[in-house]
Amino acid sequence: MIHKNIVIAGRVQGVGFRFSARNAARLYGIKGFVKNLTNGSVYIEAEGSEHNMNMFLNWCNQGPSHASVEEVYISDGDVMNFSVFDIRA
Repeated sequence: MIHKNIVIAGRVQGVGFRFSARNAARLYGIKGFVKNLTNGSVYIEAEGSEHNMNMFLNWCNQGPSHASVEEVYISDGDVMNFSVFDIRA
């Protein structure tokens, strides 16, 4: 199990990014959360197998169809053992 802290910049708020991220996370067996940041970016903490994480990170680089992802910043984090993937305020 690995943990990634992900910040996604671009036109990623108001386009269903968080809801689509939750759906993608569930599809790939990723646990954690997604939330909007005040600077207009989206923040994700994600945990899963390396294989599933790579598929999820590929999705993050595209996002939903109405989004325009400009940059994705990824760093490693400590495993938190999330039980679900949810949307936070």
